[in-house]
Amino acid sequence: MPYLSVRKLPLLLLLLGFLLHAFAFPTPSSAQETPGDTTESLQEATEATWPEDSLGRRTPKGTVDGFIEAVADENYPRAALYLNLDSTLQESQKGPELAQALQRMLDQRGRIMPLSWLSDDPNGYLEDDTGPNLDRVGTATVEGESFDVFVEKTAGPDGGPIWLFSSQTVKRTPLLEEEAAPPITDKVLPSVLEENKWGGVPIGHWLAMLASAVLAYLIAWCITAVVTYLIRLGWRKAREEPTLGIVKAFALPIRLYLAVWILVILSQEAGISIIVRQRFSELTVIIGLVAVLLLIWRLIDAVTNFSERRLIRRGNMAGISIALFLRRGAKIALIVLGTIAILGTLGFDVTTGLAALGIGGIALALGAQKTVENFVGSVTLIADQPIRVGDFCKVGETVGTVEQIGMRSTRIRTSERTIVTIPNGDFSSQRIENYAHRDRFLFNPVLRLKYDTTPDQIRSLLVTLCSILVSQPKVAEDPRVRFIEIGNDSLNLEVFTYILADDFNEFLQLKEELILQMMEAVHKGGKGFALPSQVLYLAGDKGGDGDKSPPAEGA
Repeated sequence: MPYLSVRKLPLLLLLLGFLLHAFAFPTPSSAQETPGDTTESLQEATEATWPEDSLGRRTPKGTVDGFIEAVADENYPRAALYLNLDSTLQESQKGPELAQALQRMLDQRGRIMPLSWLSDDPNGYLEDDTGPNLDRVGTATVEGESFDVFVEKTAGPDGGPIWLFSSQTVKRTPLLEEEAAPPITDKVLPSVLEENKWGGVPIGHWLAMLASAVLAYLIAWCITAVVTYLIRLGWRKAREEPTLGIVKAFALPIRLYLAVWILVILSQEAGISIIVRQRFSELTVIIGLVAVLLLIWRLIDAVTNFSERRLIRRGNMAGISIALFLRRGAKIALIVLGTIAILGTLGFDVTTGLAALGIGGIALALGAQKTVENFVGSVTLIADQPIRVGDFCKVGETVGTVEQIGMRSTRIRTSERTIVTIPNGDFSSQRIENYAHRDRFLFNPVLRLKYDTTPDQIRSLLVTLCSILVSQPKVAEDPRVRFIEIGNDSLNLEVFTYILADDFNEFLQLKEELILQMMEAVHKGGKGFALPSQVLYLAGDKGGDGDKSPPAEGA
């Protein structure tokens, strides 16, 4: 697959900068707020069923979203309803002023997490370390000191649980009134872009965000280009495949991440409105997911291409088929998982889809059980390599030469020139005997001599046969020739040694020559090979030496 270039992604260049906001939430080292105490009344209220809050404050996600919408509409009295104000602040009617101050703090020195990262559960995130009544939703900096922005669960007017920006967060916002200064964006924007608004924000802020994204990407492109050049200059392997492919695979995703990190710094230092950044928060998460998927996609291609080259050098065509199949399967799985993650980010309920996918996967696995078994068997054959194409082997009762190892089955051509096709699931479970990779061949003939061969003749023949073996350079060291038994119709000599042949044909030639030399040695010594024979006794006949037997004593 050709690598994507900047020319092919003009739209992405305008949007990639928003990625950083999804990942740029450092944990402050100081000014941590302590979680509030858990009360039985709040727990009971949460467990009860309450009607929907008109302001959507039943969950942390709803509270943050409602506050952003209110300040975008410049409806600060409504935005104040998302703040946890104590009785003194409520009596002073400074709620709208505090809501505007909180917005200004987030505009210039704060960040809010993407909505998809916030809890949509009335109980909030119970697994974090903030306590059951607090959820972390962002960060802010005041006088050089960073702290977390929290929402806390409290009892609403109807007695039901609602989430509000915590009282400690609210108390820190008035400190900004005295030192508040116009952000850089407001200083440089012309009045026409400052006065005309869209979505509750000056148009200039939207344009500044897009300009920052393009600038961040250009800076990231220059940095990655220089780093890639230095890597290729100092590392010789990086100039050739497969290392070059891996370097290229990492280049674009790293460029995207670097661009968004630069963007978050630019957007925050420029004082771009939190409303603009929050509107694009889901898009930043999606771009981040796409960047990760793109990285994995390219790594799959790089690894597969590397494997293909090695398999081609080995002549393993079946392995190439497996590699291509695994690449397609991995990419399909990547697309499915990426789609589910993106849909979840956009707010779709993917739980039902995952359950249906799981049930469908089980049904598919049951229906294609043999197919899956054969595929697993083929992967096992490729991984373990008990045989290769061209090997002469014995599988179960089938003996022949392997002609093809496919995705579903393996083909063996027998000595009768027939083709036997064995499913890989059965093939991998059978006893496989491979004759092609023997380092030596057993030479173990038994010479059957006539009964009239004398012991001296046998001793002489043993020495002669052993010298024949020793004189052959292809015979392994320490060959053995022994008189092993007196058989039913012969005197048996056993030869036991190994022949160091390169292949089976050479072994047959050497075996033939050695047997002929042994036959010559037997005949030269006046000896001969025994033939299978038996003695037949007829009724009334006497044993061969019956008349020579001495009479028994006392007869």
